[in-house]
Amino acid sequence: MTHTPADPQSAPIPEQLREQVEQTRHELGQTVQALADKTDVKTRAQQKAAELKEQAAVKAEELKTQASKATSQVQDKLPDSVKDKAAQTAGQVRATAARAGRVWQEKAPAPLRQKAAQSAQLARDNRTVLLVAAAAGVTVLWLAGRRKKG
Repeated sequence: MTHTPADPQSAPIPEQLREQVEQTRHELGQTVQALADKTDVKTRAQQKAAELKEQAAVKAEELKTQASKATSQVQDKLPDSVKDKAAQTAGQVRATAARAGRVWQEKAPAPLRQKAAQSAQLARDNRTVLLVAAAAGVTVLWLAGRRKKG
């Protein structure tokens, strides 16, 4: 016995069935991929690491900006005599460092020189933080000097 529906319009035609099957396959494929992605711990860890690295870079940039502003504020408040003394001392430090660097190049073993070069590059990359620390040190010395006088 063949079943004929009462309303021929309500029965799905083969084309509709094919579309439904294709849509179901597509959805199932997406579900399987989503499950596979959740079980790929290495990829998820790499994605999280990249996200955290980006957040750290943004935060570092914010801190550099804040440090730069703080340095400017501290420098603006220092008397000229302190600024002059700091500039003179910085010049002396640079000259002494240059002499020490020449001696270092002549006498230090190669692996140790390489490690020192890496550390120096790291210091150059974080120059703002170091400058803020130096400015804070100068300020502390200046305040200590004022207290002794007062």
